[in-house]
Amino acid sequence: MHASTAAGLTTGGLARRLGVSPTTLRTWDRRYGLGPELRADGRHRRWSPRDVAVLEAMCRLTAAGVPPAEAARAARESAGADQPGPAETPAPVTGRAACRLPLGDVRQECRGLARAAVRLDADALEEQLANAVERHGLEVAWEEVMVPTLHAVGRKWASSGDRYVEVEHLLSWHVSTALRRDTPPVVPGAELSGAGPVLLACVPGEEHTLPLEALNAVLRERGLATRMFGAAVPAEALSAAVRRLGPAAVVLWAQARSTASVPLARHVAEVEWGVRGARGRPVVLLGGPGWAGRHAEGLLRPSSLRDAVAVLTGAGES
Repeated sequence: MHASTAAGLTTGGLARRLGVSPTTLRTWDRRYGLGPELRADGRHRRWSPRDVAVLEAMCRLTAAGVPPAEAARAARESAGADQPGPAETPAPVTGRAACRLPLGDVRQECRGLARAAVRLDADALEEQLANAVERHGLEVAWEEVMVPTLHAVGRKWASSGDRYVEVEHLLSWHVSTALRRDTPPVVPGAELSGAGPVLLACVPGEEHTLPLEALNAVLRERGLATRMFGAAVPAEALSAAVRRLGPAAVVLWAQARSTASVPLARHVAEVEWGVRGARGRPVVLLGGPGWAGRHAEGLLRPSSLRDAVAVLTGAGES
């Protein structure tokens, strides 16, 4: 045992060790009595080895699907027993203990994010996503922290019937919130240098917007003007938006093959704007796995967010 643990962990240190937020620890103390034995100077919390054992058990149980109040009782009992007993694995864990997400070889932040998602710990999700963006920047945080965790949740859902849907929804919501919170505002006059904005839209029938939200945030960070139209944009609305905005580029996202329409993409690429004799057309980028294997000559298909940013940054500067 490390000396710092023996002397008593601070709340921040314990939160980092468990992969939860300090707010979660304070909530568990207030609601379920899982507080520290020691309080330095009567105010500052110091968590003893026994406190740590109780909280570790609490995290294991809540991650396995045990309701928090019941998990708190079991955690106290298991930490207080001389030998491990039945109280450490109450009946509700049966059938849900295999709740760990299939992450593979990923950054350490992904594991903490996954644990928070499985526990439905909103405070920890918000804090860890904000830390990832601050530490790595939007682009790396999306590709190396958010995406691997989202994929792991999706695989777990696909292999577990209808279970863990709530985990995916909560994680997706907080990822979206983090991306929007870190999206820089439109710079006044950003479109007056020549090229129009970048238009981002999901094709009709497509509801997966997170990759476009990430691209939108990174492009804004690079100083490009964008217009984010989001999910399932009708074909007529896409054409109208292109004519009205005169965009430098249009990004069409399709997650599934069933929504990826090459004729629609070609139609968007042929929409013109401007006065006679000086008409323009947009560069069209096809994003998402739905376009894989589709013959779309003349249309760009970047393989990653990084590739898309490189192409669009060049289009915006041309």
